Amino acid sequence: MRYLITFTLLTISLFFYKPALAQQDSISLNDVVAKANKVAEGYPIEKVYLHFDKPYYAVGDTVWFKAYLTSVLNTPSQISRIIYVDVINSKDVLVQSLTLPVKEGTASGQFALTKELYSQENYHIRAYTKWMANFDAAYFFNKTITVGDANKQVSTVVSLNQAAGNTVTASIIYRDAEGKPYADKKVNWYVSVGGYEDVAKGKGTTANDGTLTVSFVNSKNADLSKANLHASLAIGGGKEDYNQDIPLKTISATTDVQFFPEGGNMVNNVPGRVAMKAIKPDGLSIGFTADIVDGEGNKLTTCSSAHAGMGSFELTPVSGKTYKAIVTFTDGSKETYQLPRVKSTGFVLSANNLTDTSRIFIRLTADSSYLKANKGKSYYIVGKSGQIVCYAAKTTLNDATTSAALPASKFPTGIVQITLLNNNGLPVSERLVFVKHNNNLTLGLTTDKTVYPNRQKVKLGISAKNNITAAEGDLSLTIVDETKVPYDENAETTILTSLLLTSDLRGYIENPNYYFRSANKDAAANLDLLLLTQGYRRFTYTEMTKNRLPQIDFFPEQGITITGTLRQLNGVPVKDGGVTLQIPDKYYTTSTKTNSEGKFAFINLAFADSAKVIISAKNNYNAKNLMLMIDGMSYPALSKNPNYPDERLNIDTIMPKYLANSKEVLKSSRMLQEVVIKGKAIKKQGPSHADYPALAGLSSIDGRVISGDMLKGCANIFLCLQGMAPGVTYDSNTAAFYVSRDYNAGKRIPMAIYVNGMPVDVNYLSSIVSNDVESVEVFLRDALGLVNNINQTNGVLVINKKTPPKGTKISLQELEELIPQPNLAKLTPKGYDFPKVFYSPKYTVAGGSFGPDLRTTIYWNPKVVTDATGKASVEFFTGDNKGTYKAIVEGFDKNGHIGRTVYRFKVQ
Repeated sequence: MRYLITFTLLTISLFFYKPALAQQDSISLNDVVAKANKVAEGYPIEKVYLHFDKPYYAVGDTVWFKAYLTSVLNTPSQISRIIYVDVINSKDVLVQSLTLPVKEGTASGQFALTKELYSQENYHIRAYTKWMANFDAAYFFNKTITVGDANKQVSTVVSLNQAAGNTVTASIIYRDAEGKPYADKKVNWYVSVGGYEDVAKGKGTTANDGTLTVSFVNSKNADLSKANLHASLAIGGGKEDYNQDIPLKTISATTDVQFFPEGGNMVNNVPGRVAMKAIKPDGLSIGFTADIVDGEGNKLTTCSSAHAGMGSFELTPVSGKTYKAIVTFTDGSKETYQLPRVKSTGFVLSANNLTDTSRIFIRLTADSSYLKANKGKSYYIVGKSGQIVCYAAKTTLNDATTSAALPASKFPTGIVQITLLNNNGLPVSERLVFVKHNNNLTLGLTTDKTVYPNRQKVKLGISAKNNITAAEGDLSLTIVDETKVPYDENAETTILTSLLLTSDLRGYIENPNYYFRSANKDAAANLDLLLLTQGYRRFTYTEMTKNRLPQIDFFPEQGITITGTLRQLNGVPVKDGGVTLQIPDKYYTTSTKTNSEGKFAFINLAFADSAKVIISAKNNYNAKNLMLMIDGMSYPALSKNPNYPDERLNIDTIMPKYLANSKEVLKSSRMLQEVVIKGKAIKKQGPSHADYPALAGLSSIDGRVISGDMLKGCANIFLCLQGMAPGVTYDSNTAAFYVSRDYNAGKRIPMAIYVNGMPVDVNYLSSIVSNDVESVEVFLRDALGLVNNINQTNGVLVINKKTPPKGTKISLQELEELIPQPNLAKLTPKGYDFPKVFYSPKYTVAGGSFGPDLRTTIYWNPKVVTDATGKASVEFFTGDNKGTYKAIVEGFDKNGHIGRTVYRFKVQ
């Protein structure tokens, strides 16, 4: 199965071409282009971008977003019809996963930050399609979102430091909800790696200002990038202790400086530009000044950071010599770093489009020995935008230096990869540049007034143009109270930063919107510096010329797919067996036949999440001797957050206005007065592992319980346990749960899973409805080994379903449903998470009896569509807060033009 995308090769240009060659080319330029086109057509790249209504949130909020799915040249993708959005916590555990149907390249969704699933944390949002999972995860959309908690009784301010001698110091300031310090309070703390290896522990007492200082020596040289400082504050007064896990990865290493010679290498006697980048242990940049010296200590030149810890200098290196950079950082520290080794011979490609944006000036420079050995040979210059070859040229090496100008008009807006290849089609040197045309979608916003009172109707008009032509745009619009939600505009993730920059580069990009704001006058030069220091993707030309095409594990999805196998009870597959699928809520039924291996597939299904699905093989001959085996869903493995530098240690201090407003919202929502009930309630003992002989050997002392109340709102028990089960890790590659401490130590033995005392596999969990669960017990160890020794497992997950009231009569059909039937499968598979409508109040009279209107997201509309005249309009009402409202609209049209604009108005 292959999806082909046809496109036109924009140009193949031959410049300074020498028709008379002394040797035959091993591969022609046309072959190089043809192979690149074959990969682009057969393996097109999709990109996902999510537009959120706000940059950060609080527990209890709803996160609203719109997804844009694009492929070639940012046109709406027709490859996939499903987008997956995962929410992952800072411990790299999946908290929630959404499955969104795509229509015309867009989807919209939301997820509620319920207190059962979310806490004050940094969450990693990733979005992708199954087709994207075949390729490098660098193509996924990744964003860090910070969530605060306005209902917390304790706020903290933490500072970390690692000094010489592996001494680590942490300062924690504890304050109550009113900002008063917790003075003279006991704190127990310990440091562990991976949740099981203790590095240090101790006790302390807070000072009068609420400060506790923790100091320890990392004598075991433990990997602090995986370590946490766990501190427990004893509040007293009958209140629960406050527990906090503080990650130490921000001090796990020293400041790092890397060097990036233009074109990829420093070559003997070839003048070249070398870029530098300085990164702190927390992944953020640090400014510097540097002296570049040779092996004898002679100072050759200097370099200072221009932006985000990046700078560059010119150097003509000599083979056999060594070079160092003596770097002084803005924090006063000083270090010496070795520059890359100088190649004795080679070719260097340099490029510049800053002086004249209409052209890309390139220079090819070879050292004398390389020129002598390769004179007269053919070389190719190929310019690609994404996967599209936009420019190709051939030249012959006759001189040490050759210059040329590539017309920028041949490339679309975005990153251009210029590669120099030899006549075997293998890469020699590479350079990335950014081409910018004024052809983005021009969006405009206007309001009927510039100043509004509270609870006043606002009429907002939207316009979309492509140059001067009206455009039919598919847009999303958010309007926030900027007084309560201040933005760092340089740090914003936008449709421009995502689709034009970060999706084509490796690694973390600090403050991506800095490079797209007209207010930053040096943005173009610093963007060129960024492309020198970051984003050198592996050369794909080597694989292309050798026809090493990517392995495809996931095909493009046009709908939900359920697959499985039909077998006889003895395990023999059933050929041409009839299998029926029913979705009772939709009155939908369909049938299929199994293949020679007994496999069947129902494709392009559409149903809501948690919908009941019934798959039956009862209509076959001898059906009682048949069994259905349903395949589990396959998902890409969870990975570390590539944008971890955006994780914030002191969440309380970065959104004080927002959390203060959220606290007022909480106060106004508490309408019920406290009722005091006298007398003792009789606590009903629910079902537990002790009710089943097979599990009676498990000790309650070792168990941790997730109550049924905590599972309310959980659409899929299987997914929720991945994020809620304490001390447990789920590995999607093996489709099994593991005890985290043992898993991290390399002991990969799956946990046993029991439902009402019966052993089940992981897939069975998807069939359990959360409302039917009384509790989940997590046993990280089986002291007596009565469960694990029998099953060759490690740890036990016990799901206890609710017990029906005694004396309740059940029908024969209900009784049959309690008895497993091998030829019948009842599932609640992961279906679509359909979008809800954003609530926007409509006031008829100012004031009214609606209660306080303290909204921070004033209006959210993921489906603003401009008509043939390029116009659209919306209406909404202002809230009770006074200040500046910020409107952001962004989106695309069917031709791949993308755009974004910001508009502000006042509420007084």
